[in-house]
Amino acid sequence: MADRSTADDLVQETLVRVLAASGRVEPGMLEPYAIVTARNVVASMWQEQDRHRRNQHRLVDLRLPDAPDEDLLAGEDRAAVAQALERLSDRERRTLLAHEVSGQDTRSLAEEVGSTAGAVAAQLNRSRARLRVEYLLALEHIEPPTDRCRPVLLAISSGDRRRQREVDAARHLLECDVCAQLSQPLMVRGHQRQDELRIPIQTDSDIVTARQGVRELASRLDFSRTDLTVIATAVSEIARNIVRFAGVGEIVVEVLHEPRRGVRVVARDTGRASRTLIRR
Repeated sequence: MADRSTADDLVQETLVRVLAASGRVEPGMLEPYAIVTARNVVASMWQEQDRHRRNQHRLVDLRLPDAPDEDLLAGEDRAAVAQALERLSDRERRTLLAHEVSGQDTRSLAEEVGSTAGAVAAQLNRSRARLRVEYLLALEHIEPPTDRCRPVLLAISSGDRRRQREVDAARHLLECDVCAQLSQPLMVRGHQRQDELRIPIQTDSDIVTARQGVRELASRLDFSRTDLTVIATAVSEIARNIVRFAGVGEIVVEVLHEPRRGVRVVARDTGRASRTLIRR
């Protein structure tokens, strides 16, 4: 960087991102994560400058025109999802689709396979982590260069810090450019707490997502089917009000264990927040 102030900005941006991620990154991985983050910050800066340069002539309408390859990119994305699903086992694929597409909760899935809701939820988390890895590999048309790549990427995607230590993910990220490239989106998407769900609310489809999400978390606490329906209905009404009257907001669902087990739902929009505590 010829401009010292720009270099300082890049350093600060990198530090901010690393500090924000430090709570969910294995301490031994902080240095390689910082290096990969710095690379991405620099790349984003160049992309932003190029985008600004290409749009300087737009005095009124700053929206980019529809790209001629937009349909092609959408097709590639669908193909990548299909390919990633094919790489899952039959059981993983069947359970994941039943839950994510059909909206079947973990309790009913557990009854079908003779298991528990907790075990099914753990399987779903592993399947999602693997699906993210396979999707990125398919989308980028990348074949992992070594046998270590997939185990490292899966450990990062699932947020399993013990597994990250076992496969020495920190060293591998520094040695493998492919995994360094893929680690960033996996870091961002792979570490949401299993007892908390944050759902941005803006469209009608987000209402459905919120309803399914709170029902899924509440089902882990053995609420009755009637209670699950009441909880899901309450959250969907809150989400619908956000869409109708505020336009944009967020719903946070959290499982509580003390002093009593229950579910806390916080809805926010335009600076205001409402909170509901549901106990068993």
